Amino acid sequence: MQYDVIVVGCSFAGLSAAMYAARGRRKVLVIDAGQPRNRFAERSHGFFGHDGRAPAEILGEAKAQLLAYPAVTVIEGRAERAAIAGAGFEVEIDNGEGFGATRLVLATGVRDILSDVPGLAAHWGKTVLHCPYCHGYEVAGGPLGVLATGPMSLHQAELNSDWGDVTLFADGLFEPDADQARILEKRNIRFELTKVSEVQDDRSGGLVVRLDGNRSASVRALFTAPRNVMASPLAEQLGCAFNEGPLGRAIVVNDKQQTSVPGIFAAGDAARLMHNIAFAVSGGAMAGVAAHQSLVFG
Repeated sequence: MQYDVIVVGCSFAGLSAAMYAARGRRKVLVIDAGQPRNRFAERSHGFFGHDGRAPAEILGEAKAQLLAYPAVTVIEGRAERAAIAGAGFEVEIDNGEGFGATRLVLATGVRDILSDVPGLAAHWGKTVLHCPYCHGYEVAGGPLGVLATGPMSLHQAELNSDWGDVTLFADGLFEPDADQARILEKRNIRFELTKVSEVQDDRSGGLVVRLDGNRSASVRALFTAPRNVMASPLAEQLGCAFNEGPLGRAIVVNDKQQTSVPGIFAAGDAARLMHNIAFAVSGGAMAGVAAHQSLVFG
């Protein structure tokens, strides 16, 4: 079946893009794999008008509103392959079914690659966190930890010290030089070089960070900045250009969310190096508007 716009990804960026394309009275298909990046988080914070709501609740309501537009179809499935086909694009999902469109919006997101510290993944999105702007306020005022993923984690610890009393767990990855040590001292950040052996629930809403040598530290939450990878191979299959960031790649887009491949737009975490819901919704809105306008003006 042929559509005006296919949107791959049904989280915040994808739903926003689809909404604006639909409001342009275009035939829109949204392909949803059902694996949003923030599915591990119990609450979303800092998103205007929705502070403290569960991400799944916000997405469910937005999806219902989108489906009120009769020209919109949402299907469940993982987009496995995409290719340029004539003046448009073809997308194939995991059951082998294919779809065509004149424009394509990639809102495919990224996947976080956590350290293999035992217990870390089990607490991801709850008391093991990434963004202090998204979750720091709720755990502020007490002992906080930052689990290093490399020397750049010193900057994460420096920032997070505005939310609490921070210990930077270097996990054996690096020792601070003289300039870095002065930053740590200025911000009252404790530095722990020893490798982290395990992260455990402390049974009171916080965590126990266990270190080699039978030592431990208690924190209200542990922040970390894992590397991330593209959650979908489509952008690479289609020949889109990428930027390399400190934690992973992002699809190159211009101020209209247009990628390096004409007719393909991208939005959300896959298309920017700083991530949160508000940025995803904004990028998705622009991608939807720009995809529609490109159909009008050619």
